[in-house]
Amino acid sequence: MITIKEVTTKREMKQFVLFQFSLYKDNKYWVPPIIKDEINNFDSKKNPVFKNAQAQYFLAYKNNKIVGRIVAIINQYEIQQQNIKKMRFGWFDVIDDIAVTKKLLEKVEEIGKANNLEYIEGPVGFNNLDKTGVLIEGFNELGTMITWYNHPYYKDHLEQLGFTKEKEYLENKFKFKNVNIPYYKRIATILKKRLNVKPLNFNKTKDILPYVDEMFNVFDKSYSKLSSFVPISEAQKNYFKKKYISFINPEYIKFVVDSDNKLIAFAIVMPSFSLALQKAKGKLFPFGIFHLLKAKKHAKDVTFYLIGVDPKYQNKGVTAVIFDEFAKIFSEKGIVNCIRTPELEDNTAISKIWEDFNPVIYKRRRTYKKQIKA
Repeated sequence: MITIKEVTTKREMKQFVLFQFSLYKDNKYWVPPIIKDEINNFDSKKNPVFKNAQAQYFLAYKNNKIVGRIVAIINQYEIQQQNIKKMRFGWFDVIDDIAVTKKLLEKVEEIGKANNLEYIEGPVGFNNLDKTGVLIEGFNELGTMITWYNHPYYKDHLEQLGFTKEKEYLENKFKFKNVNIPYYKRIATILKKRLNVKPLNFNKTKDILPYVDEMFNVFDKSYSKLSSFVPISEAQKNYFKKKYISFINPEYIKFVVDSDNKLIAFAIVMPSFSLALQKAKGKLFPFGIFHLLKAKKHAKDVTFYLIGVDPKYQNKGVTAVIFDEFAKIFSEKGIVNCIRTPELEDNTAISKIWEDFNPVIYKRRRTYKKQIKA
């Protein structure tokens, strides 16, 4: 018998987070989160996303053993401001038993129906800074700290239960040696004069902070036309500053400003923490922090986390200025692989940025949709 129970206690929340550790035990491609960070992410008192969203957490039990989990999410901005009557689900993990998947998703549908929503979509997070999509290709590739990993049967479960493809995301990677450094140096020099722009580089985190709000403004402008777009609130920006900026190498954050010193483009790259997180096994202490700090300094793979260009400057080649700056630091650090975060397959503006680097699609993921029965 399968039973679904809502998470209501700290103990149950810890079980909710730890379930994935048993499900992917000994899987060499899964990258575990830091347990404490994951629990805090779900805490409405700590994560400002809950000013505009509600979430309920559910565990599935079979024979008194946890066999699945899911988060049911309602994003109020999406519903009230954009008139998108969507019930979200995320952090979905399950054993290979479609009956368990069915029970979990029925609970999500029940909540959606009670709130007069029209359809379910997932797996997605609270907003577009969260992880998204169920992996459908690339199961034998190492995951990243900013994507979900899952077993191949997730896709089959969803499709057998009547869910259909809503959005598809591509993950690409390329060798840094593919970058034509002299070319970007030459183009960047021309563009800096033609557009009257200049790059900003940093060695200290404190020097970056005054630009973070502007960075998110550019981010919002860059992605506002995409179907998955949900704006980032001021509270979420502050949360991001505290949680991430101090953890990212300052030399891996590049800004471009115009003649008035106004931010027009940015890119954030992170060293790959995947292997370090596997060694940390969900805990910063006593040894996990050392693995992460070592990766921060010495990782030879990097992940392009966020990139944005003000629409006024899109298609003008301004990203060449950013890549020229990254080429300098990547050469110095001996970077080998450049990994891109999931990007919508129909985001042609972004795909054009990378086409000169001969990127290889090595993973695909999807969100799935199903109408809520009246």
